[in-house]
Amino acid sequence: MTDWKPITDHLSQLSERPFKPGPPQRIGGGCINTTFILDDKEQRYFVKLNDSHLLSMFEAEAQGLEELQLSATIRVPRPICFGKTDQQAYLVLEFIDMTGRADPVSAGRQLAALHRTTSERFGWHRDNTIGSTPQPNEWYDNWMEFWREKRLGYQLTLAAENGYSGNLQRRGEILLQSLPSLLEHQPVPSLTHGDLWSGNLAYDRDSQPVIYDPATCYADRETDLAMTELFGGFGSDFYAAYREAWPLIPGYSTRRTLYNLYHILNHLNLFGGGYGNQALGMIDRLLAELGY
Repeated sequence: MTDWKPITDHLSQLSERPFKPGPPQRIGGGCINTTFILDDKEQRYFVKLNDSHLLSMFEAEAQGLEELQLSATIRVPRPICFGKTDQQAYLVLEFIDMTGRADPVSAGRQLAALHRTTSERFGWHRDNTIGSTPQPNEWYDNWMEFWREKRLGYQLTLAAENGYSGNLQRRGEILLQSLPSLLEHQPVPSLTHGDLWSGNLAYDRDSQPVIYDPATCYADRETDLAMTELFGGFGSDFYAAYREAWPLIPGYSTRRTLYNLYHILNHLNLFGGGYGNQALGMIDRLLAELGY
């Protein structure tokens, strides 16, 4: 049973007026958090709930949204507050009516603009999560080393701890050793959403793109683009608009498989099932291109 009083009291304190919403409206669609809308007919908020020990996950998400918002490139929900009670952690966000007509051209251009926000190094100032999996973000000067140590190698280690061994680990280790041949390009550290699949993009009532549920870090911009293609894609107009704003360099199609392997391994660690065979198939394709 959710205790809403600490949340409504927090919102009342922030707005300096009593916030007395009607019954919370449950919203479906997520597999990590429970989500609701709170509405008192003057103020409306989007609320995420999870176990109290996951407060740091919500804190990192709020900071990620703030970092994306500071780029002034593409709309994100404004974080209002976060906290915890004895039983639950909560994150309250600006409510956005995301029922507008899709405008993939604007989404492509604005994502390219977001990626023009850069840092001197790869990583972020704090760790966060990808889904509910910890995502370490220690700063690195070298992209290949960051990807090997904090992304691909980290997921393979989790997979081993979860009992996924055999060819996945043997072939995965060969792939890790081969990364210098796959990541010969020199990307700039771009501000990325980090988990940009089709379920994390929508459009507000003015048809402006909105991205949410980030796993923010400074990375190769292609990691965002690769993720957009993993579960359905964003449509040809989106990719044409992005490439017009910022063309890609040769080799992206191979790196796309490498970058999406991270997310498939994460799905394996979160959900199990057939993701192990899918991950191994991706590793084998990458190694085949290198002659293994």
